[in-house]
Amino acid sequence: MKTEPPPTLETDPRFPSGPWTGFWLQKQLPGKHLMELRLTFQNGNLTGEGRDWVGPFFFDGRYDVADGKCYWTKKYLGKHDVFYKGYGEAKGIWGVWEIGELARGGFHIWPEGLGDPTNEHLYEEAEPPAPREELVQIGAV
Repeated sequence: MKTEPPPTLETDPRFPSGPWTGFWLQKQLPGKHLMELRLTFQNGNLTGEGRDWVGPFFFDGRYDVADGKCYWTKKYLGKHDVFYKGYGEAKGIWGVWEIGELARGGFHIWPEGLGDPTNEHLYEEAEPPAPREELVQIGAV
């Protein structure tokens, strides 16, 4: 009896299997609604589970390494389904979700170790000016 090797996980760095985090947005409910996820990317199939304030969920869908497109259905246990579609890139997967004609909004998820890529801020530091007594006049006699 021949046993086949288990399918290998995706090697594209945009789609690492494991713990992910992120949020979804909805106009009627202001703010970022956080999600905890465990994703598996394998041969174009995306599967996983997670939770947010609505409850626990499972999902399955597809991803494409050629163009980064992703789509899946999030199935809340004993509740409604949510359809997601987006794009994978170096800073995670972002896009839109919808519940038929009832509601829609945006989302962004990323591998847990990456940190929230939406909280990046530019800043600049400068040395404070020298106190007046330390200033030296050049060319003075």
